[in-house]
Amino acid sequence: MQTVSLAVNGTLMRGLELNENLLNAGATFIKETLTEPAYRLWSIEDRHPAMMKVKIGGGSICVEIWAIPTNNLTQILLQEPAGLCVGKLLLLDGEEVLGVLGEAFLCEGKQEITEWGGWRAYIANLPAKKL
Repeated sequence: MQTVSLAVNGTLMRGLELNENLLNAGATFIKETLTEPAYRLWSIEDRHPAMMKVKIGGGSICVEIWAIPTNNLTQILLQEPAGLCVGKLLLLDGEEVLGVLGEAFLCEGKQEITEWGGWRAYIANLPAKKL
């Protein structure tokens, strides 16, 4: 079975809301790592992040790398929130992989959270929501 490496930076990560989408597609966790310091991260209504590559002002973002059966990649992408897409991204070690990125329109006017270094760190510091 042929696989492709996919970097995820939000709710697809282990233990988070959409991780089951990866598991149901037969994906296998490979490792946690960082992007090269050329990305910025935004919170989309505190529901999921969106990451974009930038020329200046970027940081390294924590991502998980998953091996996904090539013929199941579309299944995962179709389940992602609107405005998220797949593109190539560079990891800190210079490896290039496919990764989940956000389109520019999705990030406009949203809270930038690059300083947290990743979605997990950001959501860990959100105040508890009142029921």
